[in-house]
Amino acid sequence: MLNLIPLLVTWFVGNHALFCKADTKEELQAKWGQDWSFSGISTFAHLPHVRCLTDLDETYDVGIIGAPFDTAVSYRTGTRFGPRAIRAASARQLTFRGFNPRANINPYRSWAKVLDCGDIPVTPFDNSLALRQMTEAFTELGSRKPKTSAHPFARPRLIALGGDHFIALPELRALSAIHKQPITVLHFDAHLDTWHPSAYPSVWLDPNIPIEEQQSAFTHGTQYWLAWKEGLVANNSVHAGLRTRLSGVEDNEYDDTQGWLRIPSDAIAYDDLGPKGVAKSIMDTIGTERPVYLSVDIDVIDPGLAPATGTPEPAGWTTRELVQVLRAVEDLNVVGADVVEVSPPFDGPGEQTALAAAQVAYEILTNIVKKGPSMTASDVGSKGHEEL
Repeated sequence: MLNLIPLLVTWFVGNHALFCKADTKEELQAKWGQDWSFSGISTFAHLPHVRCLTDLDETYDVGIIGAPFDTAVSYRTGTRFGPRAIRAASARQLTFRGFNPRANINPYRSWAKVLDCGDIPVTPFDNSLALRQMTEAFTELGSRKPKTSAHPFARPRLIALGGDHFIALPELRALSAIHKQPITVLHFDAHLDTWHPSAYPSVWLDPNIPIEEQQSAFTHGTQYWLAWKEGLVANNSVHAGLRTRLSGVEDNEYDDTQGWLRIPSDAIAYDDLGPKGVAKSIMDTIGTERPVYLSVDIDVIDPGLAPATGTPEPAGWTTRELVQVLRAVEDLNVVGADVVEVSPPFDGPGEQTALAAAQVAYEILTNIVKKGPSMTASDVGSKGHEEL
């Protein structure tokens, strides 16, 4: 037996490279690079996480960006935790199981490079500063050259995870500046969000300062009024899913002056439109070329199905109805989007609100990718700019 030891040593030395061979990067990736739905650090759909705001060299076609801001709410807070909850709820959206049968594509493995760009570190102490932070962040992220399109005016698209609905104002500021024109808004919500700040009575307003410059005007019910005042919103914009109480008929009349079409929640059933009819009304109003900001307040869904929101309103759409409408408007030229008002402290143990929001974000992403690489909202839509 002892005589075999030198032979074994000689054999091992001769075959040392076989036992100690280092794996290539590709081999390591094949072994350890794929997470299960329940493993890994929480990013949206297990996408690569890059702090895009600090990495100027990173390119992408679609960026998922969190905006954990909730100090403009009028009722229940908690949406600062929305981005985290939506990411966690997206965990079953694995890239190798991301194929969307209705669109016949996997948006995570198509032409687009999709990244989770992390969160905007928004201050919770000063809404004026928070507005400036978010405006600068959305402008920076949305102004870069995309990974895929070589078109000189092409820009990446951003899907923002809120946060309360006030985050729409800074994103519209960024989009309007980037595309050099007002942006058409498709707004799914139980509420108008075009209210004048005086709709919230207060004797504390300073009569010497324009109301739009006072922080008390910064609410999640006034962001589209502020955007309209700044000339950011095109007058072929659409609300869908409305069902809130109003101050009076003057609320709708004021909404009319801002150029909005209103589709009530009841249109799905009582008006016999159904999801396809609602989508047709949207497409007939907006068309397929103008740059669109698609904004989804999760309270458009009935609180029996999505309870975790800041201002719940009964008698809303089902999750399926909302998704059906989103799928039927896939030809819109979406240049930016948000999913907002998810407030995890009010969710159930099954996290149904966050799950609905993650699905909505996936459907929006699918539409963007199916539409194809970004051309430019600037040159596609500018020919009719003055008409708006």
